[in-house]
Amino acid sequence: MTQIQWLAVLGASLCVYGVAGSSDAWSRNVAPGNVVNGEAVYSRCLACHALAYDRTGPRHCGLFGRQAGSIPGYAYSQAMKESKIIWDDDTLNLFLADPMHVVPGTSMGYAGIPDKQERADLIAYLKKENNSAACLVR
Repeated sequence: MTQIQWLAVLGASLCVYGVAGSSDAWSRNVAPGNVVNGEAVYSRCLACHALAYDRTGPRHCGLFGRQAGSIPGYAYSQAMKESKIIWDDDTLNLFLADPMHVVPGTSMGYAGIPDKQERADLIAYLKKENNSAACLVR
């Protein structure tokens, strides 16, 4: 997917998920995340992901600010490598809502997390864990 195609998908997704037209879309449309609830949501991810090492899915340590498809040695789909996504609250929120729509051709065969609050909670947990001992000892 080219950068122009990604921007078109992102724009359409922003409209679909109710965040277009806001300079502070995240804070206006999703309540602050609860880390404890986010850990419970993350337990559903553990079948494929881990914080500090790659499994079927890539590791989550260092996720924020990283370009999608960029962990050396991990076998990403071509679609993910070409997506040009930089992971932050907004891009992760959109991707988690409907991964296969946001990155058509992704190998992440997960339907997504439709609940906005669960996504906010998961993102809060991932951000907290990004500074944990498990992630700092990479």
